[in-house]
Amino acid sequence: MEVCSKCGNHKVIIKRKQSGQALCENCFIENIQKKVIKTIKKEKLIDKGDKILVALSGGKDSVAVLDILHTFYEKKVIDISTVTIDEGISKYRDEGVKIATDYAKELGIEHEVISFKDSFGLTLDKIMKKSNHRGSCSYCGVFRRWIINKSAKKLHANKIATGHNLDDETQAILMNYLEGNIHNLSKIGPKIESKVFVPKIKPLREVPEYEIGLYGIAKNLNIHRAACPYAKTSFRMEISQIMKKLSENHPTIMYSTLKGFDKIKTAIKNQYRNSNNFSRCKVCGEPSSSSLCQVCSFLKELNNK
Repeated sequence: MEVCSKCGNHKVIIKRKQSGQALCENCFIENIQKKVIKTIKKEKLIDKGDKILVALSGGKDSVAVLDILHTFYEKKVIDISTVTIDEGISKYRDEGVKIATDYAKELGIEHEVISFKDSFGLTLDKIMKKSNHRGSCSYCGVFRRWIINKSAKKLHANKIATGHNLDDETQAILMNYLEGNIHNLSKIGPKIESKVFVPKIKPLREVPEYEIGLYGIAKNLNIHRAACPYAKTSFRMEISQIMKKLSENHPTIMYSTLKGFDKIKTAIKNQYRNSNNFSRCKVCGEPSSSSLCQVCSFLKELNNK
């Protein structure tokens, strides 16, 4: 039996291809927690007195973020609230909403569920029946961000914590580069700050997706394991498959992609620092770089179909 390379006593649950490190359950949990806290400190993601809104889907990433923040930061240091978005995806979303609700209740943390139906009069299922030229992720991402930002302002949160992991970050880097969307590239990073939107932080951005899933199992966290049925046809899924295939023979490829991007991100951000002059959307009143924000523009498009 192979034993843990750190404690030398217990059965191994993971052997990292990129480093050869073998860890038992307890050492693995401790390792992930330390890595996340190191990211938080290195990137200065959290300050004493912060009120943080965790975007809690019930999936492995958001549950792990909440677990680590709740474990390592006492209430007197930061205040945590949670919000769950019900996009209205039949035979999929209800389980995640229940898991998120139950976990927030177990931790005694303020929690709210907000649906696309109540916010926009449409579920994602109905949106996809109406739309014939946009992918589900285009609508879902825009609508989710609108709700989460509005909820953060309502709760007086000064930061939003999301569960973006290493896979998510490298996929976003490659997607936007291949699409030539340098403006969106300028928005990628551990902390996304803005004068008009609530800043977003990504404590998990240096942890691979697989390891987040294993962390949830090791800690016996109740997580929503089903994959979004719309994700199968998304461009992100295609990029995800490319990166996973590359990682088989090049296990450090995602780490090097992220580190390489982080070396040039300041130059990219500086190019677009003053490119957006935000005003207010004439319909919903939320920040917008044009007369209609993207949410209201999408809704106008959908309601005209």
